[in-house]
Amino acid sequence: MSFGENLQFLRKQKEITQEQLAEQLEVSRQSVSKWESGTSYPEMDKLLQICSMFQCNMDTLMQGDVSNNFAEDVCGYDRFQNRFARLITAGVGLILFGLSVMMLLTGMGVDDALSSAVFFVFVIVAVMIFVVMGMQNERFRQRNPVIQDFYTEEEKERAYQKFTVRIAVGVGTILIGLLFVIIGDEMAEEVKEEFISGIFMLMVTAGASVLAYAGMQKTKYDIKNYNKEANPSPERKKRDELKGKICGCIMLIATIIFLIWSFSTGAWRITWIVYPVAGICCGIVAVALSKDDEAD
Repeated sequence: MSFGENLQFLRKQKEITQEQLAEQLEVSRQSVSKWESGTSYPEMDKLLQICSMFQCNMDTLMQGDVSNNFAEDVCGYDRFQNRFARLITAGVGLILFGLSVMMLLTGMGVDDALSSAVFFVFVIVAVMIFVVMGMQNERFRQRNPVIQDFYTEEEKERAYQKFTVRIAVGVGTILIGLLFVIIGDEMAEEVKEEFISGIFMLMVTAGASVLAYAGMQKTKYDIKNYNKEANPSPERKKRDELKGKICGCIMLIATIIFLIWSFSTGAWRITWIVYPVAGICCGIVAVALSKDDEAD
């Protein structure tokens, strides 16, 4: 939208006439009319006054689309994305917390098989959350393939400030856990190694959960990317389907390896490593098959 169109839109949103706007700006009605028709532009002091009056920034007023600031969340996008972020974060946290509990139980002398069973309970609950939210997210995208960007620049800026704080808190929490490991090494004779690792994993759980939530909350404000992902090109659809099939096979193979390795050797305290490795493999596949997404 041009400056004139933006000004006319803002004036109508406020339900004021050209005469009333001219009176507030201490100019003639003809001046306002020329501004809206694009035949002339106000001086800098009047532009600043307009920005203050309608609570918009200069760049948006002159070159952007101020109507975006008045868009409404008619489909409940913000509410759904907040719920999605909380539950997915909870799923990630459950897996890591389950791993922490398993290590702590092992450090306290609990049978390895029982510790692993407890870990599996957390994994099962997390997987159920991922399945439910994945299906609900897909359904939401199908019902709302295009979302109008209703977030204001001020809201996006506040969200970015929160994002930086959350990233700092998440990284700091993990580093504190690492510090505990360093201190724990000095007390190796008094504290079992598994117990120290369990405490470290608890800190990693907290930090990773904060990082995951921060990332999803930041992504929520990228409406343009949401619309792109909800309306993928045929080539991207094929790549996404291929990624899903490959990652599904990787996790199935990881589970088979975990069960065979665990029951045949009884090394429950180390066999869980197959899942992080499988996750890394899935990440590599996702990156490899997404390299052309920007071109789409």
